[in-house]
Amino acid sequence: MAQAPRIRGETPVGWVAHYAIGIVFAALLMAVWGLDWARDPTLLPALVVGISTVVAPFFIMQPAFGAGIAASKTHNPSTARLRGLITHLSFGVGLYAAALFSAHLFPI
Repeated sequence: MAQAPRIRGETPVGWVAHYAIGIVFAALLMAVWGLDWARDPTLLPALVVGISTVVAPFFIMQPAFGAGIAASKTHNPSTARLRGLITHLSFGVGLYAAALFSAHLFPI
């Protein structure tokens, strides 16, 4: 994938898709835990969603890019997996922070 020629406009399309997928995962959090969670957010549900989102890159994106399932074909799969978990864990923390901010700014 790294040696593939660039396609005009692929970067903005990729970023839009990335954020749209994040919004879908945030909606999933709300669908599962509901308005009660939004009114009084707790960390655990946001972390569960954040960590569970690592399934997509491990089993869809990385194999599609030639890196194998869960980066198994990279030079250091353990490091790649750990980085993936950390970034998706930070997404969960961000979901929680956004919910806390919204709950205090816009009480429902």
